Amino acid sequence: MTHIYTRRILMFCTDRRIRYMISKGGSEALLRTLVDAARAASPDYDVLRPLFRLLAKVGLRDKKFGQKALELEALDVTLILARKNLSHSQNLLHCLWALRVFSSSVTTGAMLGINGAMELLFKVITPYTQKRTRIIRAATEVLAALLKSSNRRAVNRGYVASLLRLHQDWHRHDTANTYVPIRRALLLCLKHVANLRSGREAFLVAQGMEVLFSTTQNCLDDQSLEPIISIVVQILRQCYPKSPLPLVTASSAYTFPVPGSIPSEPLCVLTEEDFEDDADEEVDKDSDSEEVKEQDDDLETDVNKLSSKPGLDRPEEELMQYEAMCPELSCSFEELKSQPGDDLNFEETHYANHHHIPTVASPQWHGLNKDQHSGKQGREDMVQTSLLSRVKVGRSTMHPASKKGPGMNPYPNMQSNGLGIDSSGKEIPDLQAFLKQDTWDIDVISCPMMSASLSNSAWPRETAEVIDKLLQAHPKHIPFHDPCLYMAKARRTKSVADFKTMAFPDLWGHHPPPHAQSMLERKRGVQRIKIFEDVRRLIEPADIINKVVFSLDEPWPLQDTASECLRFYSKFESGNLRKAIQVRELEYDLLVNADVNSSQHQQWFYFGVSGMRAAVLYRFNIINCEKPNSQFNYGMQPTLYSVREALLGRPTWIRMGYEICYYKNHYRQRTTVTGGASEKHFYTLTFVVKFPHNEDACYLAYHYPYTYAALTTHLDILEKSVNPKQVYFRQEVLCQTLGGNSCPLVTITAMPKSNSAEHLEQFRQRPYQVITARVHPGESNASWVMKGALEFLVSNDPVARLLRENFIFKIIPMLNPDGVINGNHRCSLKGEDLNRQWLSPNAYLQPTIYHAKGLLYYLRSIGRSPRVFCDFHGHSQKKNVFVYGCSIKETLWQAESAVGTSTVLEDVSYRTLPKILDKLAPAFTMSSCSFLVEKSRASTARVVVWREMGVSRSYTMESSYCGCNQGPYQGLQFGSSELEEMGAMFCLSLLILELKSVSCSHQLLNSAATLLNADEGALDHHLQR
Repeated sequence: MTHIYTRRILMFCTDRRIRYMISKGGSEALLRTLVDAARAASPDYDVLRPLFRLLAKVGLRDKKFGQKALELEALDVTLILARKNLSHSQNLLHCLWALRVFSSSVTTGAMLGINGAMELLFKVITPYTQKRTRIIRAATEVLAALLKSSNRRAVNRGYVASLLRLHQDWHRHDTANTYVPIRRALLLCLKHVANLRSGREAFLVAQGMEVLFSTTQNCLDDQSLEPIISIVVQILRQCYPKSPLPLVTASSAYTFPVPGSIPSEPLCVLTEEDFEDDADEEVDKDSDSEEVKEQDDDLETDVNKLSSKPGLDRPEEELMQYEAMCPELSCSFEELKSQPGDDLNFEETHYANHHHIPTVASPQWHGLNKDQHSGKQGREDMVQTSLLSRVKVGRSTMHPASKKGPGMNPYPNMQSNGLGIDSSGKEIPDLQAFLKQDTWDIDVISCPMMSASLSNSAWPRETAEVIDKLLQAHPKHIPFHDPCLYMAKARRTKSVADFKTMAFPDLWGHHPPPHAQSMLERKRGVQRIKIFEDVRRLIEPADIINKVVFSLDEPWPLQDTASECLRFYSKFESGNLRKAIQVRELEYDLLVNADVNSSQHQQWFYFGVSGMRAAVLYRFNIINCEKPNSQFNYGMQPTLYSVREALLGRPTWIRMGYEICYYKNHYRQRTTVTGGASEKHFYTLTFVVKFPHNEDACYLAYHYPYTYAALTTHLDILEKSVNPKQVYFRQEVLCQTLGGNSCPLVTITAMPKSNSAEHLEQFRQRPYQVITARVHPGESNASWVMKGALEFLVSNDPVARLLRENFIFKIIPMLNPDGVINGNHRCSLKGEDLNRQWLSPNAYLQPTIYHAKGLLYYLRSIGRSPRVFCDFHGHSQKKNVFVYGCSIKETLWQAESAVGTSTVLEDVSYRTLPKILDKLAPAFTMSSCSFLVEKSRASTARVVVWREMGVSRSYTMESSYCGCNQGPYQGLQFGSSELEEMGAMFCLSLLILELKSVSCSHQLLNSAATLLNADEGALDHHLQR
């Protein structure tokens, strides 16, 4: 009767009924029945078979099933029955189903291993056969489950080589892929064994890398073999011998002496024995998931910390030094006394009151250089277009560039005869004739010396004349740029390595491309292909060159100009390349430098390369990246600048690179932490580049570079471009950095209408807006956003005029000049993240943060705290532009705090500005914004200004390195134009925010109404109060 009841239960055993049965002790009852039936003198298999099937179902849903089976001795009787039925297929199969469930528990799996289950299974698992395949599949699955807990026994018994032989045999004979589950189970066995160091060693000794490589390399594109390939990739990654980076020391190649700082000790060289067992399974991340999850356990839940207002971090009398940084509050503006004919003379002023509006939709970019002083003529030629017409539209004439593959020309203006055409379509014959001469040296031209006098330089006379001629022939269509001024600024810039050269793109300038570039479509399986290439390098080293061709650590010349290898260089401002190793003829491993006085933060890269052949695919592998994921896996490309293209009239950074993949590699580094040691993992960014010209010089960068010298050049030209009778533009020095460079502070507002008491009072009562950027040197996109904001604020756009007339802007465009200059990714010269120093900055060690905070303290002390504080940043793992703000209620709610949010009083206006941006800016998205206050962010600018200065609208604005996945720019990568537009849109949002506030003046409302009427009500729906 037992078998009848068992079969009835099997017929009606839904998931719900099984769980109910388990709760009532059903598992124990079934196991006791099994033991009793098995111990009978003549076991009745008509009872046992359905009982085993039922146990297999119940065991999957009972978390304590293995322990129950062990206590009731069901393991032993099942093993005994299996041994007795090795020749009886049906009975053996049912025993194996039960053993598979028993093996899922670590404790019972270990006990089965001790009792000889592994030896039994290897009797069942035979080389390839078409007989008893159901039994062999069940046995391999049991063995795979068993080896999760008994892998050491398998290694000690020498089963690793046996598993490899079985895998080879089944793979070789199963040409129709009929028995993929068996092959997969055998690979799972190897994977579990490889979790042990001894297992990996046995795998390597048995030539497992060679076996898996040879059996799988031709199957990577076969989707039917996906279950097999994914596990093979994981095994290869687990078993690839770990090694230290090919560097003499993990510390930066550059050091800066900071008094009182303890130099970091070089990390020890590691061998395979240094790497302990790593049971964490390495997942083959070949998916498109890029979710970045917030960590709720990092949220600040202490209401006192969230709402407290700490006192000053310095003596109050120190604040008076910042009065000198706000001369607009005391200046009498004597020069504004009315003079007859002032209005008539305005048109003839020699100052360039330009009409440049930094938006991607502008029909042309308008900029002036030192030779352009006719403001009247400029205004007649320029088309005035208000920013209001760009709201949530972006580039109205945008035709997204097609997704260019390696075989397509990324330079659409290139003519077959080589004639240069600038962005306006005009030929450049002088440069063309010049380029054909043999007297010039591409390496010298592409990375020129910053000599004070060309005639007195160390260059040959011919080379000096070439560069002089180049500068004279520089096109004048690059806005706010002057190579001669840049060279002068570069000479005054102080670097740790005492750079003597400049990068050509920074000297020559950058003009945005006419169209945005689409995100790169990810090639399926590109990560696996790259991992297999790494394995091939290990097991088939015949074609490996492994020649160091560039190194900051080697004093002697490494580059042979006569050889076929590429030539690298990075000893210029913001440059970062530490070492280049030629792996194969067309493949190079690259290592970037750690931040100065640090042994970490390797992510930013910027280097030059020359000596290439056109239309040849070169592969670059940057092998010491640190971040665990990157937008390079989700459509982002590096940027490239061609010197020859620039000289042909197309001085443009473009997105370039194909077959891009970012993945964890086999390099490790031991890092000492509190209480022990841990391994630091590294990641490889690999990409293929096809250069446009033979013997060109090209620059490659993580993102569009923006140097300190570029900023100071830009500010000088901006200052000269404004009409001083209308625009108050003042540059001053916030402080000197550790490296001896000046940190600029810019003030922008409108000049008072006159120096009458009434007008001066109105001028001095304007509220402040404070904007900062580039505290993290590698976030160059923040500088492009800042550039757009600066250019917009001094422009003739009517919105910009309203902003100047109603606010005083205090702008610190680069909080970390030293880091930018020396090619750091995140830190200052002290090797610390300056955006974690705002709580208690040191005037000597963190001067820019100390004085930026002091200036904010001073504004608060005189009752002039900014309406908005915003720190511009770049984000490496998200798309779009978004902000982080601060909210007590949202933080407590997200953390599910016991403290009731109803008792907390909070100004809810912190959401207004991002909501406005969401409606205005094409690149902005509200959905990515967050207003949580994390413990780990307590010392950032955003949180400190919010908490200590009481600025409720204190933000970090993050711009993606990649691009947008929503809105008008969906599917497009950001160019410099889109980033500059974002800066202008941010400024526009400040005006809309003021118009929506209850304190908005009637004068501003009237002015805005007039402006909106002129623009046909473009923003009416944003101004509903």
